[in-house]
Amino acid sequence: MKYFNLHTHQFTNQSDVLELVNQYPKDFDASIPFYSIGIHPWYIEEARLHEDLKIIEEKLQTQNCLAIGECGLDKRIAVPFDLQISVFEKQLELAEKFKKPVVIHCVAAFQEVMEIKKKMKINVPMIIHGFSKNNQLAKQLIGAGFYLSFGKYLLKNPDLKSVFQNVSNDRFFLETDTIEESIKQVYELASNYKELKLKELESVISSNYRNVFE
Repeated sequence: MKYFNLHTHQFTNQSDVLELVNQYPKDFDASIPFYSIGIHPWYIEEARLHEDLKIIEEKLQTQNCLAIGECGLDKRIAVPFDLQISVFEKQLELAEKFKKPVVIHCVAAFQEVMEIKKKMKINVPMIIHGFSKNNQLAKQLIGAGFYLSFGKYLLKNPDLKSVFQNVSNDRFFLETDTIEESIKQVYELASNYKELKLKELESVISSNYRNVFE
């Protein structure tokens, strides 16, 4: 693996990229080599909940499933927040049971996510994907034991440069999520921001990958 893409919604099948492809229980695609699977807060369907959690539990026991997610909390949607918390906590229980890291979608609910991690005594790695916030929140999250993943906003928002530079090298990942740019382009910008050679950055992320996913 030369490049690791922590979170993407499209499988591009490049030999030098390990892609953690986001999957949903009801649209599962068995042809994807490595994936995360979870119930996104946007797509919580109470009628399917039991079935979705059963599928997730089954997939978490396979080698190709590297993580649970994306799952989490989002205060800007109509899905009742109590229901979101309940579904998130059920998935965290599965993550702990099967010792799988968690890829987290979080919008305007960072304090709640930190509180849930503490309350449930979650020991598996938790990664906030698509991080786009400020230095203060980044420090708070890392202090609480989270990893941060950067991608779309790193490319589109120059203000994120200093936040990314301040994140210690053992606490971050890179991703493409839904953007058209390749993971290689994200790596190039990140190596520039971190003032690391591309090879050095590859080594940093490979080391983080081993710590979290192996």
